[in-house]
Amino acid sequence: MTDGRTVALKEEPVHVATSEFEVLRRLEVAGLPAVSAVGLSSWPDRDEAILVTEFLAFSIQYRRLLSRFPLGPGPYRDRLLDAMASLLVDLHRAGVYWGDCSLANTLFRRDGDKIQAYLVDAETSEIHPSLSDGQRLLDLDILVENVGFGLADLGVMQERADAFDDALEAAEGVRGRYLALWAELHDVSELSPDDRQAVRARIRRLNDLGFTVDEIKLEPTAGGRAVRLKVAVANRRFHPRELERLTGLVALEGQARMLLNDIREYQTWLEREQGSPIETPIAASRWMSDVFEPVKAILTPIIGPARDPVQAYCDVLEQKWLLSEAIGRDVGLEAALDAYLQLGAPAPEDAAADAALDLDIDWSGGLDLPGD
Repeated sequence: MTDGRTVALKEEPVHVATSEFEVLRRLEVAGLPAVSAVGLSSWPDRDEAILVTEFLAFSIQYRRLLSRFPLGPGPYRDRLLDAMASLLVDLHRAGVYWGDCSLANTLFRRDGDKIQAYLVDAETSEIHPSLSDGQRLLDLDILVENVGFGLADLGVMQERADAFDDALEAAEGVRGRYLALWAELHDVSELSPDDRQAVRARIRRLNDLGFTVDEIKLEPTAGGRAVRLKVAVANRRFHPRELERLTGLVALEGQARMLLNDIREYQTWLEREQGSPIETPIAASRWMSDVFEPVKAILTPIIGPARDPVQAYCDVLEQKWLLSEAIGRDVGLEAALDAYLQLGAPAPEDAAADAALDLDIDWSGGLDLPGD
């Protein structure tokens, strides 16, 4: 640890370390999900170098993540596979050829009700102005193969008889996820020049995926009776930017989406209590002072500095949803917070919370209270 930051040291040949350092710095500048390169120390006469990267806060490796959930297929593993596909799409859109995509070369963070994946190892990575379809599909093949091996290896460790077949099926699922997301981002639709609803729907789908729309182009077709809709998108920061604008909070995409929904719910309650409309910035300010900050003050000393308080608040929101669904009415945030604290505020990235495994917890969909 240095200057309050935890760093990782990696010994490599000089040319490999230099290349990896440059790739990681360029990924950071581009705002892509990867660890940050801090420094590079080399001994050219011995062809040795030490690459220094900053440890990714609140992150967890896939083995620990998956070993804490029900074995085999399930919603939580699906979230991890979605995260791998999304990471590769983000890299490829930026012209990055990973070359060694695997679960072992990735770190994960829980992101609201989703998972965010981060590139850790860039030894074989290359950055180009753009990638050909051949380069993308080769990288995708590598990812599918390595994910299959990683899941099969974990399944064998867990003594699952169906480990190999299940791992192959799950890995092929990553391919489908990648191709579907790539197609959505690069779709060129033909529509009527007056069909504004189709344009709005396309923008809404991209926003729901977290992408900010940078540019919209309507190009006439040869016959002139229709137009082609082309949409250019930026990085996956649509909801975080809106949340930061309203509250100043810095969050991941999934976290921001959950918090914005919570603000809207609180705004509706305020308007009902007041009997008149309330502007969203005012509602967001009230939510910060009356809801988020008090809950955060309760959670912070319990989860400690190694946990993300924004994610812990999202866990309480998910607990609230589960309890409300179970009884068919809103249980309220206070009841959800009490239930979450009774469980010890467990989280898979918390290495000190292994005792929580003894509780009846199903993280694939949230938390199950004992006795429910």
